[in-house]
Amino acid sequence: MTIKAMIFAAAMLTAGATMALAQNGAPPPGAGRMAACRDDAQKLCPDKRGADRRACLETNKDKLSDGCKAAMAARAGQ
Repeated sequence: MTIKAMIFAAAMLTAGATMALAQNGAPPPGAGRMAACRDDAQKLCPDKRGADRRACLETNKDKLSDGCKAAMAARAGQ
C-alpha cells in the first residue's frame, strides 16, 4: 500500500467517525421533556405520529399524566 493510499484511508476513517458522532449527538430541543409523554401517547394516541400525535395529546390533555402536562406546558412556553 502506498503512502497516498494510507493517507486516503485514514482520512476516510476519520470522516466516517466524525459523521457517526454527529448523528449520535444531542437530542433535538424539547425531546427530553416530551419523553415524559411517551406512555400517555402510546396509550391515548397509538396510531398517531409527529404533529398528529401532539394534536391528539392536546385534545386529550385532561387525561394526561401530571409529568406530561408539565412537559407540554414547558414546551408551549419555549
